[in-house]
Amino acid sequence: MYDNMMKIEFVSKSENESFARVAVAAFASQLDPTIEEIADVKTAISEAVTNSIIHGYEKGEGIVKIEAYIKDKEFTVIVEDEGAGIENIELAMQPLYTSRPDLERSGMGFTVMETFMDSLEVNSEKNKGTRLIMKKVFKSLS
Repeated sequence: MYDNMMKIEFVSKSENESFARVAVAAFASQLDPTIEEIADVKTAISEAVTNSIIHGYEKGEGIVKIEAYIKDKEFTVIVEDEGAGIENIELAMQPLYTSRPDLERSGMGFTVMETFMDSLEVNSEKNKGTRLIMKKVFKSLS
């Protein structure tokens, strides 16, 4: 099972990205992370939520869901939307690929998530949404 968990949902508005980042970081803080570890989590959450808002719900608003779980020193966070989905996950995960060049997106979202977290799993179905599962093991100073 898990030691602790939380769930939040919010409307896919860009102004909610900072709320999601802070909420997840606050929950993860009980693992006594280093400043670098918490910054890594915040960066990955920002990318995941931004992807849901910009790509998942590009044709309107929807709901972004976040679940976070703590088990021992492992932190798992799931970011999910019921938006457009990803047609080709392998292509979407390539550095510099973007499906929205009109927005001057860098195409580095998944690369950033993979860099800052220990693992990233992407599940998506066209027109049904995307579910990202990211994990990080905290080294903790205590």
